[in-house]
Amino acid sequence: MENAYEIYALRYATMAARTPHMNYLSPDPHETTASDLDYFVWLIRGHGRDILVDTGFNAVEAGLRNRKLTLNPVDALARFGVGADSIRDIVVTHLHYDHAGNLDLFPNARFHLQDREMSFATGRCMCFSGLRHPFSVEHVTQMVRHVFSERVTFHSDEGEVAPGVTLHRVGGHSDGLQVVRVETARGPVVLASDAAHFYGNMHRRNPFPIVYNIGDMYEGWLTVERLAGHPDRVIPGHDPLVTEIYPAAGDKADAFALHLKPSRSFVK
Repeated sequence: MENAYEIYALRYATMAARTPHMNYLSPDPHETTASDLDYFVWLIRGHGRDILVDTGFNAVEAGLRNRKLTLNPVDALARFGVGADSIRDIVVTHLHYDHAGNLDLFPNARFHLQDREMSFATGRCMCFSGLRHPFSVEHVTQMVRHVFSERVTFHSDEGEVAPGVTLHRVGGHSDGLQVVRVETARGPVVLASDAAHFYGNMHRRNPFPIVYNIGDMYEGWLTVERLAGHPDRVIPGHDPLVTEIYPAAGDKADAFALHLKPSRSFVK
């Protein structure tokens, strides 16, 4: 495939023992098993460039929100052999705290963001605590600073970062949430970010409880499935199962190769 890339999920944090009501808007009353929630950033590599998807959070934010930070995403990248100063393009899927921290640690990067996400994160919806809770005012303010420094490329619905790497707004979880479609040797892989925290959110058609627009979330699942073309090529944003079914990539970082086939299929 002419524009084939490699994709790596780098795990940098976790939150243990979340009960089903924390992960599904309509939990099964018979299901009592707790599950972890993992945090990732994603590295797209190919054609002489590295593209980062999301920037994670730091130790300060981990302390404020009671999350277990394994290491800063910048350090995860360094262990994987990628310096923060070498990143030229960063896709921010949305501005929630766990996807848009560390924005000051990438001195040479251009940030790719949806128009509607910036409007959402700086507009009237932030007057309501339930909607602003997943955002950090420091992160949003830093992104505004990058706008004023002419380091942000805004996209409206669909956009392209590089040939074979495209952006698609789906909304739902956050008004400007975008997913990333990447051409790989096994076909198009879609980094769904928080369009689906877990495989089960999309497969069961059962949203994650943090949601701005439920209708957009349902429509977003259809978009993600269409873009990927196969259920096995959709990567949820926080599911520990990703680390079980995709091969580890090296021994210096908690990283997993998403451009390779998973060890199990979701097609019965």
